[in-house]
Amino acid sequence: MGEPLKLMYNEAFLRSFGEKIHTVYGTFDREGFIATVMDDKWDGLELKARMRQITTILGAYLPPRYEAALDVLFAIDETCVGFPYLIFPDFVEVFGQGEEHWALSMKALERFTQRSSAEFAVRPFLLRDPERMMSEMLVWAQHPDEHVRRLASEGCRPRLPWGQALPMFKRDPAPILPILERLKADPSLYVRKSVANNLNDIVKDHPSVVIDIARRWKGLDPHTDWIVRHGCRTLIRQANPEIMSLFGYAEPAAGTLSLTTHASLSAEPNVVSIGGASELKYELHIQEGEPVHIRIEYGIDFVKARGQTSRKSFLLSDKTVTGGARLNGIRTHSWRELTTRRHYPGEHRISLLVNGREVAYVMVDLT
Repeated sequence: MGEPLKLMYNEAFLRSFGEKIHTVYGTFDREGFIATVMDDKWDGLELKARMRQITTILGAYLPPRYEAALDVLFAIDETCVGFPYLIFPDFVEVFGQGEEHWALSMKALERFTQRSSAEFAVRPFLLRDPERMMSEMLVWAQHPDEHVRRLASEGCRPRLPWGQALPMFKRDPAPILPILERLKADPSLYVRKSVANNLNDIVKDHPSVVIDIARRWKGLDPHTDWIVRHGCRTLIRQANPEIMSLFGYAEPAAGTLSLTTHASLSAEPNVVSIGGASELKYELHIQEGEPVHIRIEYGIDFVKARGQTSRKSFLLSDKTVTGGARLNGIRTHSWRELTTRRHYPGEHRISLLVNGREVAYVMVDLT
């Protein structure tokens, strides 16, 4: 397992950063800055808390006027590239939200996002004045730099991971849609991924909005088709009938309940300890007839802390097969702990799914 991401903020980083500042701001107290940042609470701070500690203490060691402090950061930002330098847009979030700073803060976010990302820093501005901020982001959506265009979409995602939620866009995503329309055929994959992720966020609260967009956008452009497909991934996993039809997934023949005439699923071992693994074997016989587009998944009803279950699906195959095809495969599923998933003892139902319909299942007892 790799070392925690928070460890990128360490004394070596702070010393290098302090040297850069000192070259353009000669009175910068490098040793005092480092000592104040790495106080007796430092070791216990996680990633975002470390970032915020650096930001707030940086404000005490730079010129007191916001404009002058930004001049120092502007003088070195070309050499401050990558994830650790999220502290630059974070500085704008912490010190630049005053009404008198609006124009300069917008300029700074646009500039800093090109070397790290301002997707988190822009959200307090959105929460405070969504209409004004969205007008700015609509302009950013036409920017020549892909990082700024991505910010226009990523910054207004209703459910951005690690970021503040935007409850007003959970309630009504309409203000987001003009930005997504402007970016729907963007030449940059970096931007297109963000547009698709924004659509996938909207699906959680307003699936009908995304279904309507998918109908309108599909077939317009290869770049747009990629966005539509990726943005509808949750609806595909849910086997939403309209979306499954839109993407050409087959339905069972009239009078039948399944595309298969035979299906089996086994797990070995079927009693396994947390941290272990199960080998899943499946076999399918597809109905005779025309070629069919199928999506084969296995879904696990994970036992949660209070005994309830929550399903997560894992893709096995997505392809067009001939009528009467016989398909089989093996997949090893790991039951190890993840940062995004904790396991709890109990019987876990594992279902074999074809186009969202269960065709076989097996039980695994996790101990």
